[in-house]
Amino acid sequence: MRNLTLSCLLVACVGLQSCKNDEKQKEAEAAKAETEKIVSAQCYTAIYEKDTIDLKLNTLKNGKITGNMIMKVAGVPDRTGDVKGEFHGDTLFVDYTFINVPNNNTTFKNPMALLKKDNQLILGNGTMQTTMGVTYLVKDQPIDFDNVKYKFTAAECAEK
Repeated sequence: MRNLTLSCLLVACVGLQSCKNDEKQKEAEAAKAETEKIVSAQCYTAIYEKDTIDLKLNTLKNGKITGNMIMKVAGVPDRTGDVKGEFHGDTLFVDYTFINVPNNNTTFKNPMALLKKDNQLILGNGTMQTTMGVTYLVKDQPIDFDNVKYKFTAAECAEK
């Protein structure tokens, strides 16, 4: 009888502890959702010869940037993907993740640097390196924002 009482007490304590863990997890998820709230959205378009790139950037409450980008480059299938990153001074560093349908639905993740100058974002050219399957901009190499193809200008955001 004594063992049965101890067993019931142990099960009750474990049940109460798991309820506390659920409450803490819900609080953490609520705090994360709050920091991921969109504070503002801005759209940009870059046109170079027959190429068009549409970019939508969402600024989150925590200062991070998310959004999406559609690249329509002549001679290449359209690429639609997501961007995630953050500003370091006046330069936005993002990772552009997209799925290449003609290439067996392979997912690619490319780093990009965009310089914010007046009402423009200028897509820079930098030295990239791939290590263990991850591509990144080399830190010790300068990014060229002068000799570029794509300069984004502010545009109206299209409703979806």
